[in-house]
Amino acid sequence: MSFDMAVNLDALRPGFTDDPYSVLKSLRESGPVHRVETLGVPMWLVTRHADVRAALDNPLLSSHGSALAEPLRGHPHFASWWFGDLSDHMMNSDAPDHTRLRRAVSSQLTPRRIAALRPRIEQLATSLADSFADSGRCDLIADFAAPLPIVVIMELLGVPAVDQENFRYWADVVTGLRDGDAASAREETSGYLRDLVVHKRTSGDDDLIGGLARATGEAALTDGELASLAFLLLVAGYPTAVDLVGNGMLALLRDPEQLELLQRSSSLLPGAIEEFLRFDGPASHVLRFASRPLAIGGVRIPAGDVVLLSLASAEHDSARYPRADQLNIERADRQHLAFGHGVHFCLGAPLARLEGDVAFRTLLGRCAGLALDTSRPLGWRVSLGSRGLRTLPVTFRTRPGLPLDEQATTKVPKPM
Repeated sequence: MSFDMAVNLDALRPGFTDDPYSVLKSLRESGPVHRVETLGVPMWLVTRHADVRAALDNPLLSSHGSALAEPLRGHPHFASWWFGDLSDHMMNSDAPDHTRLRRAVSSQLTPRRIAALRPRIEQLATSLADSFADSGRCDLIADFAAPLPIVVIMELLGVPAVDQENFRYWADVVTGLRDGDAASAREETSGYLRDLVVHKRTSGDDDLIGGLARATGEAALTDGELASLAFLLLVAGYPTAVDLVGNGMLALLRDPEQLELLQRSSSLLPGAIEEFLRFDGPASHVLRFASRPLAIGGVRIPAGDVVLLSLASAEHDSARYPRADQLNIERADRQHLAFGHGVHFCLGAPLARLEGDVAFRTLLGRCAGLALDTSRPLGWRVSLGSRGLRTLPVTFRTRPGLPLDEQATTKVPKPM
């Protein structure tokens, strides 16, 4: 196996962003681990499902970027995440800090709390669909998939209504959903969240940040940790929900037989959501740092090197999923890595699944004859860690009411 720097996995090239799977397939079939360069940084790319899954839970691969991510310091794409003033979050920590932070969040972001959000999410989804139902066309990202989860997140965080317009603008720019000065938007977000945390310390508000701000003992978090947590919920939770709906709907529109099958039987929706997450999931790559020398796929990784775990490649590994490059909403194997694996398994997964369930039920119930609007181009966000649309223009015929054949009964698979 050759480890020269010939492979330039530049995630900022539009061609790779639009369709990374053919490039990743070639790499996966030629070897499990490759020495690559992306965004000017050398790193090891792990491509096969078994290796990626094992690496996600390998204690020798650290998430603690502030200690090990020196190769990324000063790089504008990475620096704010691992070295910025909002970097004190769970995704950038190892045990025991990660354990403490995760336990504190779990005490507030409970399954009961998430389930209780369903009526509000349904109300929001219905209102959004009403706003474009009579027009026969819309941009499913700007008109539906984006406004739905950002309102949920703002209400979960306890952002006052008077601040929500500004907050959403910052969130859209920071996550790449709209153009703007990302550095300034991040600075504005940072200042706002720090002020919000100070307010929540004494407000008595019954929201997620308010509850965490009043916690005592081991669950007590510093102002910096609370602001970083709020930022993490924003930059991880918001685009994840947008991309689940956007990427999933695009996959259906490109496979009319699967779309028709789902429209005929909404009982397939829980499994379909898991297949959307596998087939073209929001999270495409995860960075880790070798705290000690280790072997992955028979390849020795020196201590201190950056390791890029390709979820996008792993989820299309035919050694794990038969006909992995085909969308199959009836696929029996619903386990995937879209929300990670092991100690860093995403705490927000139940909320993303709930939002996806409501979103697809609403869209498929209100819109008949859904099709891509070929008069307008698709638009992809550019990112190393995630893959999602900025625009998804569609046409449809309005269908009154919500004729799907059963109430929502999302069945969540157990974490692997």
